[in-house]
Amino acid sequence: VMGKHEEEQQRQQSCKVVEAPDGGWGWVVVGALFMISALVFGLIRSLGVFFVAFVQYFEETAQAVSWITSIGVAMQQLLSPIGTAACNAYGARPVIMLGGFLSGLGLILASQATTLTHLYLTMGIISGSGWALVFTPGVASVMQYFSTRRSLAMGLGFTGVGLSSFAFSPLFQYLVQTYTWRGALLILGGLSFNMVACGALIRPLGPHKVMEKADSSSKANGCGSFFSRVCDYFELSLLSHRGFLTYSLAVTFFNAGYFIPYVHLVAHSRLIGFSEYQAAFVISATGMTDIVGRVVSGWTSDLHRIRTVHLLTTWTGLVGLFLLLLPVCSLGGNYVGLLVVSLAYGFCAGAMTPLVFAVVPQIVGMERMLGALGLLQLIESVGGLLGAPFSGWLRDLTGSYTSSFVVAGGFLILGTIITATLPNFFSRTNPPPHAPKKKAKNECSEDGLLKQTFSSDCDKEKPQNREVATYSDKESGRASYHNHTTEPGSEAEHIPLTSDRTEAEGPGD
Repeated sequence: VMGKHEEEQQRQQSCKVVEAPDGGWGWVVVGALFMISALVFGLIRSLGVFFVAFVQYFEETAQAVSWITSIGVAMQQLLSPIGTAACNAYGARPVIMLGGFLSGLGLILASQATTLTHLYLTMGIISGSGWALVFTPGVASVMQYFSTRRSLAMGLGFTGVGLSSFAFSPLFQYLVQTYTWRGALLILGGLSFNMVACGALIRPLGPHKVMEKADSSSKANGCGSFFSRVCDYFELSLLSHRGFLTYSLAVTFFNAGYFIPYVHLVAHSRLIGFSEYQAAFVISATGMTDIVGRVVSGWTSDLHRIRTVHLLTTWTGLVGLFLLLLPVCSLGGNYVGLLVVSLAYGFCAGAMTPLVFAVVPQIVGMERMLGALGLLQLIESVGGLLGAPFSGWLRDLTGSYTSSFVVAGGFLILGTIITATLPNFFSRTNPPPHAPKKKAKNECSEDGLLKQTFSSDCDKEKPQNREVATYSDKESGRASYHNHTTEPGSEAEHIPLTSDRTEAEGPGD
């Protein structure tokens, strides 16, 4: 009897809802995301400094060299579902640490490359795979720790991208000139190993284990259990979610145009007659306004005066507009015009980034958010893979980057239009997200990085226990006392402090 009682207590303990602390150690996790975003996308943004060196050293076309960045970005997004599935099973800490190791290893091996194919394999595939295991789990960890201040926390974490863009471009230019591109890549590989330490800082709020549901059902049907486990880890049911698919298509177009300026803006500045450091300063200045845009965007979103999706479409539309204006304002060697438009572009591009992720829970709900982030990055990898090479092909075809920036702006505007077709987009309030499928009575929801436990069985056990206790108290004449002292205290354990709803109500953000 005692063994059953202890087992029941452990089961109820594992089924409690994990609350978002909205602070505390969460700010350390935000700091870890700051470093991760700097060493992933800050580095990717600044690879344009290596672009000219690679073209000259390997004597290849702009299109061929553009595939280095595109493969890396595509791998980061293509393998994100693998990272999120691993987090659902084992937690974010070991996954991020492994990803940090792969990121540094790829860059160190790239420093010994003798052909572009070697760079495709090292910087593209190996480092890109590491970025996949680092970035999305880091984003999801911050989302787990924050609820009411989630957008602000995301914006602060993503300021690492803007700050590193400001610092990395002149730094990389100095490293390339001092140590050549091989020595520069070797140093960057050492910097990337710092993400291993960032992963060690991720402290899980709850246990991370293989799903109990799949383990219990494996005794009856091994194949069916394995398929069910895969579907739950990867959240494959979202592939039939209309809102999620619409949003994924929009983000794919965002992704196709977003990275083009960071790949070709330095080369464009050099082509129209500016010096190496003038070209690098454009990227650095863009990074500074990017920082401001991320913080302002997160703070504005957390005021809840305007729906997050409406703010997102405002920023993405402005990004597309400034990309269209960028080649026009730099005609005739107008450095001031190029700098002003680049600053405006950087602010809006920084403002849209945290909102792209913040909208996801509003569409699918918090308990499916981690899997949704992985699938979203998988789908948008098509845009990241094809965007930069396509713009490089246009440069080889036309002899300038004007058409490349025009097409990039068109991608952003098209994605904005698609976002406006989301269900209930023109509503002034957030509609309830599409509820996930119900769990069976005797099943506890799985524990993952963001899989909050919403089990109908666990929710019903304590009320049943109270009914039994009340019944026994009635027999001894103490029913009234029990109802007024015990029941409210028990009920308080099940009231979540955050805005996230239980499964019976449907997920929310």
